[in-house]
Amino acid sequence: MTARLITLPNLITVVRAALIPVIAYALATRAFGLALLLFVTCALGDLLDGFLARRWNQRTRFGAIADPLADKLTMLTVTLMLAAEGLLPGWLAAAVIARDVIIVFGAIAFHFLIYEYEMAPTRLSKVNTALEFAVLTGVLVDAAGIIEITAGLESAYAALVCTILASGLNYVWSWGQIGRAHV
Repeated sequence: MTARLITLPNLITVVRAALIPVIAYALATRAFGLALLLFVTCALGDLLDGFLARRWNQRTRFGAIADPLADKLTMLTVTLMLAAEGLLPGWLAAAVIARDVIIVFGAIAFHFLIYEYEMAPTRLSKVNTALEFAVLTGVLVDAAGIIEITAGLESAYAALVCTILASGLNYVWSWGQIGRAHV
C-alpha cells in the first residue's frame, strides 16, 4: 500500500461519502430521480476508485477503510430511507442491516479477541452487494416512475435474502476456520 493519502481513488471515495446526505435529502423529499442518479453515480464511483487504485497501485490504508465504509453507509442510507417511505419491506431492510451489523461487529470482535487480520470481502459478499445494489436501484427506478417493476421485485427480494444469509454464514464459517488455525 502506498503512503500517499491524496490520490484520485481516495478523492472519488470522499466525494461518494459526501453524496450520502444529498441522497438522503433527495429521498426524504421524494426526489427519486435525483436519488437514483446519485446512487448510480456512487456505485460507478466505487467501481472506478477500486479500478484506479489497483491499476495505478494507489491502494492506501485510508482507501481500504473509507471505501467499504462509504459503500455500507450509502447502502444503509438508501435502505433505511426507502423502508421509511414504505417502498422497501421493513423485514428486508432489517435483514440487510442485521447482516451488516453482524459482520462489522463480528469482524471487530474476531480481530481483537481471536486473531488480527485484514477484513476482505468474500465472493459471496460481493454477489450480495451487487444484488443489493440491483434491488435498491430497481426500487428507485420504480419510485421515480421510469419503469414499473413492482411485480418482479418479490423474486429479487427472495434472492437478496438468500445471499444475505449465505454471505453472513460464509463470514462466520471463515472466521471459525481462521480462528481454529490460530488458537
